[in-house]
Amino acid sequence: MAILARSFAAAILLLSTTTFGFAANKVIIILDASGSMWAQIDGKPKLEIARESLRTVLQSVPAADEIGFMAYGHREKGSCDDIQLIVPPQAGSASAISAAADSMKFLGKTPLTAAVKKAAEALRYTEDKAIVVLITDGLETCGGDPCALGKELEASGVDFTADVVGFGLTADEGKQIACLADNTGGKYIQASDEKALQEALVETVAAPAPALEPAPAPAPEPAKSEFNFMPTVVLAEGGDPVTDGNAWEVYKAKSDGTRGDNITTEYGDYKANLEPGDYIIVARDGEAKVERKVRIEAGQVYKPLFTLNAGTLILHPRPSQGADVVSGAAVVIAYPGVGNPPTYYGDTKVVLPAGDEKVTVTIGQGVVTETIPLAAGTVIDKDIIVGVGHVLANAYYAAGGDKADGSGIGFKVLKAKKKIDGTRDEVTYAYGPDSKFDLPPDDYVLIATVDLAVVEQPFSVKAGEFQDLKVAMDAGVLAITAPGTSKIEIFETKKDINGNRKSIGYAYDEKYQAAIAAGDYAVVSEKPDNSKKEGTVTVKAGERVELTVQ
Repeated sequence: MAILARSFAAAILLLSTTTFGFAANKVIIILDASGSMWAQIDGKPKLEIARESLRTVLQSVPAADEIGFMAYGHREKGSCDDIQLIVPPQAGSASAISAAADSMKFLGKTPLTAAVKKAAEALRYTEDKAIVVLITDGLETCGGDPCALGKELEASGVDFTADVVGFGLTADEGKQIACLADNTGGKYIQASDEKALQEALVETVAAPAPALEPAPAPAPEPAKSEFNFMPTVVLAEGGDPVTDGNAWEVYKAKSDGTRGDNITTEYGDYKANLEPGDYIIVARDGEAKVERKVRIEAGQVYKPLFTLNAGTLILHPRPSQGADVVSGAAVVIAYPGVGNPPTYYGDTKVVLPAGDEKVTVTIGQGVVTETIPLAAGTVIDKDIIVGVGHVLANAYYAAGGDKADGSGIGFKVLKAKKKIDGTRDEVTYAYGPDSKFDLPPDDYVLIATVDLAVVEQPFSVKAGEFQDLKVAMDAGVLAITAPGTSKIEIFETKKDINGNRKSIGYAYDEKYQAAIAAGDYAVVSEKPDNSKKEGTVTVKAGERVELTVQ
């Protein structure tokens, strides 16, 4: 999963270092914040992959680039007008965009055509060169025509380009929005799964750069026979050179020795011909990096060695000894020098600065933390055992009877041990049939609710064990009809010492159906003129009873 997040980051970074480079460095990124982004790839929500990828990519965008950020579907459900330019195009907007993406909700529709049009207008596409990068996991749901919009923007714009990343779309779905990129001279990148994403990256990286207007032929320059800058990076002193998965960032150096403009970001085995001058070179691999100032002089060849002082950590989060790796397990690694530890999911392989690595793994409600010493140049491959048991909960109207599978089903897990005030600590909850829980070993109480019926069932959990909890609700279904009624209310038949009956449930309607514990009940209907009618009914476990009150 960590590979997928990095690959997706590479897809967006590719746009920032190719398409961006041919424009006037004024771009708006549009993020699909519709509810479908909660869908998972290998156990990790697509929205989390998008957030992490944006954060990673934006760290490498040149500081002078004017990057804006727009989203749709992040504030309202069912609205086709929920489109917002959150961060206007401006230099140094990386942190603002990352913060906006991290705090964003994902819940609405997909008005992608209208969003691209608004982004183009915000960039004044009829006056200036403009680029829009659309990241979407769904098709248009608000009646827009992305193909027609692409033709319109291409015809009326000075130099407009739309690049589209289809995240999790099928090939057929991708064809329906690829025309937006095709009609504006942009690129469509298919990213439906890890393999497809990697193939898209290979295809796009190998693609030629957009054709430029012919320029006057420059004066002949002497042929360069070799590179003048050939750096090498190693994890530890005396180690083998790293040539795969690493990155090189090259910046112009300011007079005070700090980073200036970004010249390039390259990957793997890097060789270059740099113009004479002062540079800041950053070598990266995973979470480890080292930075050095380098002066290039004419006629000289430089082969600097960068030592990351780092090791490789490979982790396999498992719920119990011998169990399969949980792809959705959250792996947080606090390594030396980090302020905001990164989160990985499932099997994790990462290069880290040497030192004590504090690893916290979460599976369901189970959490375990280990400190792993990591020496430079070493590889540590280990299982992290969280120690949880698996519980599947379902409610049945009666033992051996029908399973409750409609709405109104909920499960709440509490600690079995009561506190001094008689209450119990709540552990977690879930809704609907086939609710799943990963819980640490302990004694618990499950509170199952089906409409008006509520039952408590104690249970215990052992690490590595599976339990299929079938909760007998001892309940039936009561269906009430009361023509002309404005309110229906159900009471217990038994009165308290003051002569009052306990209200069980009510509805402002002529019909009311709900699951309810077996027993005798009084049903009162109330009409708009406040007149009331009353009926009685007996509900049996596992049976349906219908009552008309007139």
